[in-house]
Amino acid sequence: MKIIIKVKTNQKHESVKKINDLIVVSVKEAPINGKANEKVIDLLADAYNVPKSKIVITTGQKSNYKIISVNNV
Repeated sequence: MKIIIKVKTNQKHESVKKINDLIVVSVKEAPINGKANEKVIDLLADAYNVPKSKIVITTGQKSNYKIISVNNV
């Protein structure tokens, strides 16, 4: 399954919210050295109840908008 997300960094609270067709992921980490991307994967793994190894950022490593692949198999 592929999902499109928007990442908000440097937030006070961490969350995963669905707004219309877009998933918005808020993280406390700054976008430095991939720390925010790691936290995004952690939060999505919890939200979709899958191991972190099943979630891959396919597009947008350095962008606020990302395409995420979630492999349920």
